[in-house]
Amino acid sequence: MMRTLLLALLVGWLSCSVLAQQQTYFRGEVSDESGNTLQQVSIRQLSTGFLFKTGMGGRFGISSNAVVDSFYFSLEGYQPEKWSGTADAFLQIRLRLLPSSLSNPDRPRLSSRTANMSRQDERRAFIGNETYTSLIENAWINTTQYPTTGLALNVDRASYSNIRRFLNRATFVPADAVRIEEMLNYFPVPATSLASSTDTAMFKVGSLLGPCPWNWDHQLLQVQVAARQLDLDTLPASHLVFLIDVSASMDMPNRLPLLQSAFRMLTLNLREKDTVSIVAYGGITAVLLRAVSGCEKDSIMHVIDSLTPGGATPGESGIRMAYQLAKDHFIENGNNRVILATDGDFNVGLRTESELDELITSQRAKGIYLTCLGVGMGNYKDSKIQLLAEKGNGNFAYIDTEREAEKIMMKEFAQTLYTVADNAYMQVSFSPNWVKQYRLIGFDNKVSALLDSLCSIEGGEMGSGNTLTALFELDPTDSLWLAQKDHRNELLAQVSLRYRSTLDTLPQLRMAHLDANQASSLLELRTHQFYAAVALFGMKLKESSQVKNYSWAQLQLLVDQVIDGAQPLQVEFAQLVAQAAARYEPKKKKRSAKRKG
Repeated sequence: MMRTLLLALLVGWLSCSVLAQQQTYFRGEVSDESGNTLQQVSIRQLSTGFLFKTGMGGRFGISSNAVVDSFYFSLEGYQPEKWSGTADAFLQIRLRLLPSSLSNPDRPRLSSRTANMSRQDERRAFIGNETYTSLIENAWINTTQYPTTGLALNVDRASYSNIRRFLNRATFVPADAVRIEEMLNYFPVPATSLASSTDTAMFKVGSLLGPCPWNWDHQLLQVQVAARQLDLDTLPASHLVFLIDVSASMDMPNRLPLLQSAFRMLTLNLREKDTVSIVAYGGITAVLLRAVSGCEKDSIMHVIDSLTPGGATPGESGIRMAYQLAKDHFIENGNNRVILATDGDFNVGLRTESELDELITSQRAKGIYLTCLGVGMGNYKDSKIQLLAEKGNGNFAYIDTEREAEKIMMKEFAQTLYTVADNAYMQVSFSPNWVKQYRLIGFDNKVSALLDSLCSIEGGEMGSGNTLTALFELDPTDSLWLAQKDHRNELLAQVSLRYRSTLDTLPQLRMAHLDANQASSLLELRTHQFYAAVALFGMKLKESSQVKNYSWAQLQLLVDQVIDGAQPLQVEFAQLVAQAAARYEPKKKKRSAKRKG
């Protein structure tokens, strides 16, 4: 985003400086075949190589020093189009949907889905909404028609640290970087929020029901699912393959050096029965260490410290080599995992997301997990790294600071590297007696997945001690308000968890009931409203139409009321909200002034 902005400014500066050159201005609009305008379409100006994006209403305006120029239009899920000509008239660019590939089993996956809702109804729910990225915000669902919604249990947290990086650099956050479920998952859930359960239970389920701060006529249901915490002393033996990008693009302080620090921290947690292999890819792709015991920390550290950046980014060959090592040294009933650390800028071998999807999907059936660590800015490829983690039965984190590296590799060591449940999937079924309609906050789907009539939802992976938080905004019936007023303990919703334990091949099912009682204690209400504030923060950054009448000042006031000053992560969150408010509020005022003018 920043690079695109700088390039656009550079074009403008050059156009003002070289007065002798002829200047033309290409204006137009991009839409689909039905006439629906498309935002965030990539526009490559072929005469300069500069990259632009369509804005609100699919509009664009690009200056050129040539009378005749060419542009390349592309958007995920659509057939790219090339246009050449002169700036004689307002351009009308139409992008066609890519045809479905019926023979390809590895289709884009949904993050959530309402049971029994037709694809036509799903499309109708989002086509009219204002969107800024390839992610489509979940719509309101009528409970009588569609009482059940399911979601994959993936506990990734990369979005929050990436958002923090943008705000700490005093820049706007790209809407496609905001994934609210990952923001919620970044913060640990108090143990008191979870229902009591035996120590041997794979999952604990808890819920809190409380007011919705941006619409007092609604309520917010907070659902938590916590995976069992394994004893660190009894964790199975691991074979970890460190797959480290050492290409030229990693030659920055916040890239390779940050990853080296992260892997040093991870090495300190290794035991004698654990083994480590190291593959580096850049100018060359090579195995630097092969199945060395975790007690040989000096040898591992020496290889990590000796890494130097340079060359291209042959991601395909690196991935293939890492998976081959994992296969050669596979530990039966152990933890076999590739840890890919990169800025995601693959430029040699497989490059497209569909090609990477096919490669990783072919490997995951071998029982090898994948953890992805993202770093960098400017050319950071979030979508590629997220896809690799999703298809590789793994997780995804973004490292922006040494402190984040410590959090992931030291404090959350077991959560990051030890999976306790595969293909984990949750369904929540609401009672029409108490809920008129509901909306899942976060877990938004890609446009390409929703438009593909054959795509499906796929379960996720839960690590040791992982906790997932899901928020539903509810439009309650009058009966629910009366039941709560009379303190009647009614069944609000039913939760079903489907998963497969890593110790058992048979699928498992766990049921839980959520009642209609609201958060009663001050601690419960404060916890509930803190997570509401996190979700609100995400929606404000995405400029969601759901909170268009809720100001940044109101959000700051809410945050000040609900944060726990003894929790460093919550204190930092309040600081980020203040930074965002200072950055986004002037933009809003400026727009208002323009409209009045």
